Amino acid sequence: MGNSEGIFSSVFSKEHLLVKESPLRIKKGKKKLIIGIPKEVQYQENRIALIPNSVHNLILHGHEVIIESGAGEKSFYSDNDFSEAGAEITLSKKRVFESDIILKICPPTMEELDMFTSGQVLISPLQLPTTSKEYLDKLLNKRVIAIAMEYMQAEDSSFPIVKIMGEITGTVAILTAAEYLSDPKLGKRVLLGGISGVPPAKVVILGAGNVGEYATKTALSLGASVRIFDDDIYKLMQLKSRIGRHLHTSTFDPVYLQYQLLSADVLITALHSDTGRVPVVVTEDMVIKMKKGSVIIDISIDQGGSVETSKITTHENPIFVKHDVIHYCVPNIPSKVSRTASNAISNILTPLLLKTGAMNSFESLFYDNIGLMNGVYTYKGNLTNEFLANYFKIKYTSLDLLLTAGL
Repeated sequence: MGNSEGIFSSVFSKEHLLVKESPLRIKKGKKKLIIGIPKEVQYQENRIALIPNSVHNLILHGHEVIIESGAGEKSFYSDNDFSEAGAEITLSKKRVFESDIILKICPPTMEELDMFTSGQVLISPLQLPTTSKEYLDKLLNKRVIAIAMEYMQAEDSSFPIVKIMGEITGTVAILTAAEYLSDPKLGKRVLLGGISGVPPAKVVILGAGNVGEYATKTALSLGASVRIFDDDIYKLMQLKSRIGRHLHTSTFDPVYLQYQLLSADVLITALHSDTGRVPVVVTEDMVIKMKKGSVIIDISIDQGGSVETSKITTHENPIFVKHDVIHYCVPNIPSKVSRTASNAISNILTPLLLKTGAMNSFESLFYDNIGLMNGVYTYKGNLTNEFLANYFKIKYTSLDLLLTAGL
């Protein structure tokens, strides 16, 4: 999910973003919230949902925050940082899951779901490709109000979390490519951006969506020569408008794509599929013909990858070389810059939580913010997401009807 300013404008206000102000000057909300943040157990997840400044802000407004010990370590936030901000630090995961609201960067594990109780609120990603019927059944049986971060909408119908994470991903992809392109052992020892008298490196970007946009902006800002491919002409036109300059763009013509890859120094794939696996648009033969020492960043790897030679790598071992081409295929790229990513997520969630306390309940906030309702997929034993209901053949109930009925 550029700038997070203006996101959830009906929820956010400048006063909400102020931190460490005198408690006497802040009017406490009508309802005290108890917010729990467990330590993430999923491999390669380094982010945390709230940073210490946000915790401090919530405490000043009369709320309580309980954090499992070590939850912020991978984002370089210590237990002491959170304790100084006013949070309760505990070694007991069970204690965290006794909170009214549970914040997670990854969906809860089945073991964590066992610790939920009726009426609790879960705010976490849904991650459709890995969602199971067993997972949904347990949420429904526990009567949890589950809100998917990635489906919460702003007033302009954009998705703030997706947008800000896409901004991070696109930026980090180019910086990572620059790092490996200049690597003295594996790379071409080439500077990504050109200098006076020396032609710039050539970057090919597949996908003109949010991630592709920020990859393009970062590459251009470094002085690279950029080519963008997408089959959605509207996206290409929109990208040109947002960048504010002429861009070299094309639809997915395999012949022309191969021609561009022959001289490319960097290939960034930023394709996304709403139905599951992304299509493979770069064949192994195309990779074989790329220049020795060139770099592929396959951002689409979390949906199978857009390059035939791609295979999943990790933050600990991020690359492999095949056909003399460096492949970087790490899912969850924002976790590479987990401190920045945590700040971004916290900036979106904190005003939402403050507004919830001021309005006494999430139900009241739903009425005031239709975009937030879009993220709710289970509500007190009812499945309220129509797509999930059809896909898993579970009864669907409109959240509007449930709220109107006061259930």
